[in-house]
Amino acid sequence: MAVYRSHPVSTEKMPPGIPYIIGNEAAERFSFYGMRTILTIFMVNYLWLMGDSPAAKLSDTEVTKRFHDFVSLVYLTPIFGALLADLFFGKYRIIMLLSIVYCIGHAALAFMGVIGEANLWLVAGLWLISIGSGGIKPCVSAHVGDQFGERNRHLLPKIFNWFYWSINLGAFVSTILTPWLLEWYGPHLAFGVPGLLMALATLVFWMGRWKFVHVPAKGTGFIKELFSGEGIKAICKLFSIYIFVAIFWSLFDQTGSSWVLQAENMDRNWLGVEWLPSQIQALNPILILTFIPLFSYVVYPLIDKFFPLTPLRKISIGLFLTASSFLLVSMAQERIDAGLTPSISWQLFAYVTLTAGEVMVSIVCLEFSYTQAPRTMKSVIMAIFLFSVTLGNQFTSAINYFIQVDDPVARIESVGTEVNHGGFDGKTGTSDDIKITFDAEGKRTDLSFSGKAELEKIVKAVTDEVSAENFTALTQERGEELASSVMDPWGNPHSYTLVNRNRMRISSNGPDGELLTPWDQSVVLEISRPEKTEPSALAQFFSKFRPDTPWLERRKAELGVETREETNNAGPSVSQTYAVGGLVKLEGASYFWFFTAVMLGAALLFVVVAKLYKPKEYYHDEKTKAEAREEAVGN
Repeated sequence: MAVYRSHPVSTEKMPPGIPYIIGNEAAERFSFYGMRTILTIFMVNYLWLMGDSPAAKLSDTEVTKRFHDFVSLVYLTPIFGALLADLFFGKYRIIMLLSIVYCIGHAALAFMGVIGEANLWLVAGLWLISIGSGGIKPCVSAHVGDQFGERNRHLLPKIFNWFYWSINLGAFVSTILTPWLLEWYGPHLAFGVPGLLMALATLVFWMGRWKFVHVPAKGTGFIKELFSGEGIKAICKLFSIYIFVAIFWSLFDQTGSSWVLQAENMDRNWLGVEWLPSQIQALNPILILTFIPLFSYVVYPLIDKFFPLTPLRKISIGLFLTASSFLLVSMAQERIDAGLTPSISWQLFAYVTLTAGEVMVSIVCLEFSYTQAPRTMKSVIMAIFLFSVTLGNQFTSAINYFIQVDDPVARIESVGTEVNHGGFDGKTGTSDDIKITFDAEGKRTDLSFSGKAELEKIVKAVTDEVSAENFTALTQERGEELASSVMDPWGNPHSYTLVNRNRMRISSNGPDGELLTPWDQSVVLEISRPEKTEPSALAQFFSKFRPDTPWLERRKAELGVETREETNNAGPSVSQTYAVGGLVKLEGASYFWFFTAVMLGAALLFVVVAKLYKPKEYYHDEKTKAEAREEAVGN
């Protein structure tokens, strides 16, 4: 029976298993970043149309929370993947097993809407991808190092450069391609192509099984090393750094959520191309590939002449750069809140600053963690470093959870009836009752409440002015003037919020008289206007490779929902959506300014922590204390 190789080949050349690892990593990163890139847009604009009839749309805040919960889970599972590999199965078996789980997760996303409830397929797919993608993370990079012996160890830096390039190449291609597939061919293909690439990655990795060095699991001895006094001390010291790195990830990973939602309200025409909101993320891998050599050979040596750079000083500078990137998107959002359409250039400059921060925080901290990890704990420390991503995304998720105001009638379902909710006093038959009407298919057709007549009066006045002004949203000042002139049934004035150039909100504090509670009554006015943009020459060229109509428009037509084409033919219009509760405590520019302040505060505090931190480096050729004692006894 053939046995896998357990020791590196004695050669000065590249190990034979490396091409399989590089090919696997490029395809795997394509699959992960492909689905991650379109996840936010899918949940906002597509998920509600994946059933036999339209469902309720998820709010931007709920979608942001779900996105960061998913990313949190992806970076929590590396701890378990590392433990399973080192304790029981070895890296190769864990990578193969979890890659299959990974593929099943992609298949679940691709089959959303084909059978069963789409939301359940979404949740199942994201959980499986989290387990698969996260679980193999600490194993793959360590598996690369396992392939090298003493004679070819000098090639490690070169191969890790190729390894990092494969990651970013896969990320860049998928970030450009999958939003285009989603736009024109729909979610089945957009999620299915990354799934096929993950299946290819798994196949390529399996093909290299006889070429790889298979390092066996360490067994229970690993636990003793992990919980030694020296190991616990190293973990605690590094964790004082990781808390601040977690805040960095809280902001950085919003490029896949709040930044995408912001881009929807910006002028995305750049270099003669109308970019999709999700495609702007492709800037990050391109900038990373440029910035790594630029910082290594130009920026760091230049700064070092005037200000000696240590790893902790680099991280500190990176945290301030991250704060400045959010300063830019905060300023852009203020323009959106004022009803303007700022250029996507605001985000482009923010990406440059944020990516510079990533180079100085993420990459430097990874290298620093490796040197600070005891010799037998390198892979575990890498997994704990990845856990900082989980902490950061959980912070963002928690913020988006706490800023949501509950909708008291959102979970009520019925078929062909009218349901009465007791409202603020909890008693039916009183003035604050809420009535919800459902059709024979269980779709909500009407929402009635005691203050609706007053809201409708303001809506008519606002709509008349919007129509008279060529369908331009009212300014904040004019909207407030109209809204405050009408009192709600409890004697309080209404308020007006200009959300963006196409969206306005009128609201009252409801029967409890308090702002931002589940009893607020509101209506959102949405301006729909025909598209007047002429496609560029590049867009016309690519139009040869796609259908005439976007998938979303075709799906809306199938379900009887008003499509963009119908809106264009009918001319501009203003729609109304009434609600009770469901508002957001922190929105628009205030949301981005909040995170800017958090990052700036963390950066200032980190300066103090970095000053107090006492680094201690560990290398593979050093003996541990136990080994030194054994050698002394032997002599």
